[in-house]
Amino acid sequence: MNGRTPPLWCLILALLALLLMAGACSRPPILVQRYVLEYPAPAVPRQAPLPEAVKVHQFAAAEAINTTAMLYRPDAYQRQAYVYHQWRITPGPLVTDSLVRDLRQAGLFQAVFTEDSPDRARFRVEGGVTEMQEENYPAGWQAVLGLSITLLDTHYPPREVSRRVMFQKSYRAVEPMPDQTPQGLAAAISRAMSRLSGEIINDIYRAASTRLAETAP
Repeated sequence: MNGRTPPLWCLILALLALLLMAGACSRPPILVQRYVLEYPAPAVPRQAPLPEAVKVHQFAAAEAINTTAMLYRPDAYQRQAYVYHQWRITPGPLVTDSLVRDLRQAGLFQAVFTEDSPDRARFRVEGGVTEMQEENYPAGWQAVLGLSITLLDTHYPPREVSRRVMFQKSYRAVEPMPDQTPQGLAAAISRAMSRLSGEIINDIYRAASTRLAETAP
């Protein structure tokens, strides 16, 4: 080594690098707020429980909304997402968990199972989430939730489609958003899910009770 002192500009650069590193290390991490659906289980008419179980398979979701991002539609053909605000899980399992809870709370079936349960059930619910976003309507911002439901009777083999498929139906709810924020979107989607869940449960019960009456010995 020649023992010479480093040039002044080298020392300045080294000092700046140390300051930048210290600033990056001290910067607090960005906090992402995560949301779930919260609502009281919908009230359904009190009816005699059916002596059969129903199994709910996890819902799929349209590819355009199969994300934890909280989406909004500012104009035609446009989709944007809230920054630093997300759903806790993707729409499919988010809706599935809510419907399973509501079906169990309704007490209209002998049991309600999820897809991963080894228990057998005569009736099977399959579905998908087709819409789940905030939209700008002429009347103001509103939350939109769209679901598709298929009810199957597993008593019949897959090849007997006309008997196995009991119904296939689309559901859609639009809820106003007085508060145009991520919290407002989560609250409005929760209200929409409560309304659709009640409709779906009633439809499932009516179809299942009719089928059991038709096939009774």
